[in-house]
Amino acid sequence: MGTALEAEAKAERVVRDLCDAFAKHDAEALRPFFTDDVVYHNIPMEPAVGIDAAIAFVDGFFAMCDSMVIETLHLAVRDNVVLTERIDTFRVGDIVAPLHLMGAFEVRDGKICAWRDYFDMAQITKMLSGEG
Repeated sequence: MGTALEAEAKAERVVRDLCDAFAKHDAEALRPFFTDDVVYHNIPMEPAVGIDAAIAFVDGFFAMCDSMVIETLHLAVRDNVVLTERIDTFRVGDIVAPLHLMGAFEVRDGKICAWRDYFDMAQITKMLSGEG
């Protein structure tokens, strides 16, 4: 049995690795990071419940853009919860749309069981339409 610091380090690592994996632009490559019962909730929208729904949701994001890169500005860990301040940058053709957001991840047995992102939906809609 590991220490609390080891558990926090493991939770941080899985979240950082997930964020790095977004650069692959392959939703299926994200599957190993999630529990089967994961709840992925972009707060302005309805949650995706279960691993298949979460992967399908991410795949929908990938279908709308040519690439997506996650830059983690700040990260805090307490127990099994990882909080991130990030810039998720979407590229659609010539449009580059950086979205500033906060995310909360809950980790269970080395995998993400809950993921909530908080952002302004109007901001991303405006950017991806070429208005921002």
